[in-house]
Amino acid sequence: MDSGRGRGRLGPAVPVAPGARVDRFEIFFDLVFVFSFFIITRATAAHISGTQLLQAMLVLAVLWWSWVVHSLVATRVRLGEGFVPVLMVVGMAALFCFALGLPQAFADPRANAAGPMVVAVSYLVVRVVHFVLFWHAIRHSSELRRRGLRFVPELAFSTVLLLVAALLPPRIDDIGQAETARDSLWLGVVLLQYATGLIARPQSWNVISAEHWTERYDLILIIALGESVISVGIGSNLLGQPPTWAAVAAAVLGIFFTAALWWVHYDMVGPAARIALHASTGTARVTMARDAYAYLYLPMIAGIILFSLGAEEIVHDITDVNVPLSAPSQGPGVPLLFGGVICYLVGNMLFQLRTLHTLSWTRVGAVGLLAVALPAAMPLPGLAAMTVLTAICIGLVAVEVVVYADARHALNRLVFAEKTTHETHEAAFRARWHDDEPTRPGPDASES
Repeated sequence: MDSGRGRGRLGPAVPVAPGARVDRFEIFFDLVFVFSFFIITRATAAHISGTQLLQAMLVLAVLWWSWVVHSLVATRVRLGEGFVPVLMVVGMAALFCFALGLPQAFADPRANAAGPMVVAVSYLVVRVVHFVLFWHAIRHSSELRRRGLRFVPELAFSTVLLLVAALLPPRIDDIGQAETARDSLWLGVVLLQYATGLIARPQSWNVISAEHWTERYDLILIIALGESVISVGIGSNLLGQPPTWAAVAAAVLGIFFTAALWWVHYDMVGPAARIALHASTGTARVTMARDAYAYLYLPMIAGIILFSLGAEEIVHDITDVNVPLSAPSQGPGVPLLFGGVICYLVGNMLFQLRTLHTLSWTRVGAVGLLAVALPAAMPLPGLAAMTVLTAICIGLVAVEVVVYADARHALNRLVFAEKTTHETHEAAFRARWHDDEPTRPGPDASES
């Protein structure tokens, strides 16, 4: 695959170095995941029910597995170098089409299968692009090729299941049976994907650059948190009506509790886990990367989707002029808001347990407090319920800042020392560009 006129002009694929960082093209690729998270949330918000939530989680799980495979490819090949961006743009277009088809993936099964077919075919294109790049990266190693082939059955069978989920339900007369068959096929895809990841040997999850791996997942989590901000903004509807004190207060609360949840991961747990992955080697590093990042980030992102839906529902009622501010919050907004935050915190605690082998009593206490506060908050007005949740989230941050002050300072010193050392080496390397400056031609140089 190194030959070829087009590939020669674009340049060869470049392998990932042990200290590689995320490049700009990877962040550009994430735009389609921003859109995908947005579509999942919007499609579910249109009609929130238990079935809709289950279907949203199935779609999210399949989408997340595509992200995991994408991150595995990015551990082998620099996605922004050589001919690779061309293939990645093809995958980006396919993933965009996948997201566009999601609202129809679980529509009336008696309708045409165009939407579900777009989802299945787009999924196949994305996975084939990833597989081609992965195969190119390991082409010189027969052992790695054998390991790579173990993922082919999962790719083939998951695509077949999605195609059957698109074509079979319209042929079933009973709508209940048709929906059950479709949802069961999607569940089969999820089980097949994640079971394959666990069954595959750890060497198949090789992580060349721990820095790249951790940074990649931290960035996608921030993107998911952005969905909460978007949902609060959409729910507030401030673009369609004059702002009120209640709308502004709800928007501010949404930003505050989202910032608190960002702090929960990125203040201590995330940086400490990154160091733990750097410090580990061999199979221990690979299994930690797989379990903590590829698997345990999913409940955190699922929690973000859930509390985003709840926040949008509550804020929409708060800003509705036809709904009194003193009226109790209606619908599933409050359970989704509190339940989503609980899911996020539980996922984060499992992540901490897997990477650092510790469990913070403050997090356990916050989850217990949220569980107790949920039934008490349900009969409250929406703004009051948001205030209670925000107070608990901010309180968790405040308690941890005080209780873990020494540990935070020690971790910050270590991270800052690492960053300063890295920046010093970068500055020393760039200083060489000034050592041998070319002689600039004088005013008479062109006449000589």
